[in-house]
Amino acid sequence: MTIENDPYIDIRPYNDEEIPAAIDRLINDAEFIDAILQHRFSSHAAWFKALMSPMVKVYLKFKWAKLDSVEAIQLEVKKYLEQTLNSTTKGVVYKGLDKLDKNTSYLFVSNHRDIAMDPALVNYGLHEGNHRTVRIAIGDNLLKKPCATELMRLNKSFIVKRSVKGPREMMKALGTLSSYIKHSLDTGNSIWIAQKEGRAKDGNDYTDPAILKMFHVEGRKQKIPFSEYIRSLKIVPVSISYENDPCDIAKAKELYEKATHGNYQKGEFEDIESIVQGIIGRKDSVHVVFGSVIDQDFETPEALAEEIDRQIHENYTLFPINKLAAGLEDEFITGTTRAMLQNKLDSLPEGAHQFLIDSYANPVKNIIKEREKLSA
Repeated sequence: MTIENDPYIDIRPYNDEEIPAAIDRLINDAEFIDAILQHRFSSHAAWFKALMSPMVKVYLKFKWAKLDSVEAIQLEVKKYLEQTLNSTTKGVVYKGLDKLDKNTSYLFVSNHRDIAMDPALVNYGLHEGNHRTVRIAIGDNLLKKPCATELMRLNKSFIVKRSVKGPREMMKALGTLSSYIKHSLDTGNSIWIAQKEGRAKDGNDYTDPAILKMFHVEGRKQKIPFSEYIRSLKIVPVSISYENDPCDIAKAKELYEKATHGNYQKGEFEDIESIVQGIIGRKDSVHVVFGSVIDQDFETPEALAEEIDRQIHENYTLFPINKLAAGLEDEFITGTTRAMLQNKLDSLPEGAHQFLIDSYANPVKNIIKEREKLSA
């Protein structure tokens, strides 16, 4: 397939041969260089940043000269990720990888708490377990700057066009996306996608059936029944649990604003700030659990969503802070846990307290609901 007749050219990640040109565009992107200077030299004067700008370009050109393939980029990201996990977590526990075949492509449908760290953690676990890393679905709402698009497509991300308007354009975008996911799986590339659009800011992990309908658009085109097509995708639910969510206070404030004023206006760089905070903020213990491949017959997206939710809820790791927020007694709830929760609440307006408490309590309530269903 040549670039001229590639139907996925405007959404797919870059191939090896496209890497050098993309890196060159990044190095020559003034906004990208400004962002680095602002992050690295935030307390310095404007004249100093202007002086450093060409030096940063030269440094990046030298440092990134060896990055000429997708694998080279991934190994560079891995080095940075390891440093980040060492400094922001007490360790990451992986479960369920031993049940997956290293030579099979899977469609990983994950709960979504953190913009960058969720897929990064899944990829890290796969890499360490000698599985191939995933292609990552990312909404175009996070790619408002050309440099953000370049960075994501360099690191095996493909674009979900959420901002398209008009029924015809939407159907075309959904068809291309559905076809690309199937094409990826058929060519040996696993996929990571969140169970619904946006993060679960209230801690409620539920699958949007619209995502599952999108999977089947390509199946409908091929006249394959929903249940049969879904089995061919080899969906694996993934449950990611953070003992401490670095963005929890910001999420609670947003939910409080929406509840109080009916809407919430994001700042221009708010998504970028969330990404940075999610990466550099304390996460403490993190658990990533890969569920079982869904190979049963599900006739509707709603029935399939229930099974994905069941696995994500059952595999969610409840930390002492979750149980404390849910009002449960637990021997592992220490004074430190109580102080941690109280410190979070103290930094919020009183009206926003319940939103933060719910974000930690809802996983407990969801597990209880799943168990009640089983015993009913």
